[in-house]
Amino acid sequence: MTIHSTAVVSPDAELHASVIVGPFCVIEADVKIGAGSTVSSHVRISGITVLGENNVIDSFAAIGGAPQDLGYKEEATELIIGNNNSIREYASIHRGTIKGGGKTVLGNNNMIMAYSHIGHDCMIGDHVIVVNAAQISGHTEVGDHATVGGLSGVHQFSRIGRFAFIGGGAAVSKDVPPFAMVTGERGQMRISGLNKVGLRRNGMSRDTISKIDAAFRILFHSPELLHKEALEKVEQELGGCEAVDELLSFIRNSKRGVVKRTKKS
Repeated sequence: MTIHSTAVVSPDAELHASVIVGPFCVIEADVKIGAGSTVSSHVRISGITVLGENNVIDSFAAIGGAPQDLGYKEEATELIIGNNNSIREYASIHRGTIKGGGKTVLGNNNMIMAYSHIGHDCMIGDHVIVVNAAQISGHTEVGDHATVGGLSGVHQFSRIGRFAFIGGGAAVSKDVPPFAMVTGERGQMRISGLNKVGLRRNGMSRDTISKIDAAFRILFHSPELLHKEALEKVEQELGGCEAVDELLSFIRNSKRGVVKRTKKS
């Protein structure tokens, strides 16, 4: 274990012998950090925070801070972070609240870029990219391989599906379906297409991409169909494809409603 002489590390914190802690860091008593992790200079890690292996926390990040929730009364809530994550300069991730389940969770192989924020009780999957200065409000769910564009904001209790791509500067107030690319300001969000590049890069077959594309055309490019009719048509014509079934389930289980359809092209 390598701890810089200016770092303040509680003797009750649990750090693997291979952890590196840079200058002027503060690591509090209930923190656990796994093997191969590096904590750069001026980082604060607080509360009940558990980091897995091979994480890199860059300068001035604030990890495990108290939730920004007026109902929070210093309860023993948690932040759980998996393995192989990169958390860049000035990023902040808050631990959970009792009413939100008690924990914030960040999975594996994620990149949380500079100045971005992940609020209390969020559930972030694996291989997620949160681009510079994106702000994710509390209780948000983000699926695997999703990208949240720079300077974008995500409303609390929203869901972002797998492989979704949110354009820079977007203001998300409804659920974003899996595989979708979305853009726009608050109240004007729209689906701009299918994230074909992301799907191809991650090995999804051409046949599956073609079926998702067909489902998107029915769901989001058929203004003559009512919402229920579009869902039924997709299920009848394309049901049985795992990815299409995932898309249908996501939309049907939405409580906030999904990002609106595009205009007919």
